[in-house]
Amino acid sequence: MAAAAHADLPVSPWVQRWSQLVLPGASVLDVACGAGRHLRWFAARGCRVTGVDRDGAVLQTLQGLGELVVADLENAPWPLPGRRFDAVVVTNYLWRELMPTLVASVSEGGVFIYETFALGNASVGKPSNPHFLLQPGELLRHVQGLRIVAFEDGFLSTPDRFVQRVAAVREPAGATAPPRHPL
Repeated sequence: MAAAAHADLPVSPWVQRWSQLVLPGASVLDVACGAGRHLRWFAARGCRVTGVDRDGAVLQTLQGLGELVVADLENAPWPLPGRRFDAVVVTNYLWRELMPTLVASVSEGGVFIYETFALGNASVGKPSNPHFLLQPGELLRHVQGLRIVAFEDGFLSTPDRFVQRVAAVREPAGATAPPRHPL
């Protein structure tokens, strides 16, 4: 979906639900951020936001919101090497080669919120190419090493789509008990 088409989309209910794990003042990375619906959501909650997208023209419309990085994530090196964030958010985007980097970008105590299309979506619309659809359980395999707070794999309506989505936390090193994230 083109970034311009994302401009009118509301904040993902999954992101809304699990954004409570992200404290005000946190650093939030939105990957393939498009028109910035999630950047705006987190900025309005007092977070420091960084958005990465390949569409520089759309990112220009977000000037002043936070750090904006123009990068073709599928054909160039990761533009934020070594950076860690208190939250990493990804919706409606899948580039498997980038998954280890995204998970590694979550700081200790940080949150990973991810939602994208899954196998079965071809029966209801686009994307339909299996290369852009998560296989059963695939998202869980990508986030090994993080503590799963919530996971869903199945059909959603309005609009009809098949998705996998996860909210996960990177436990602080040496933690003997889960950190107290507000639930």
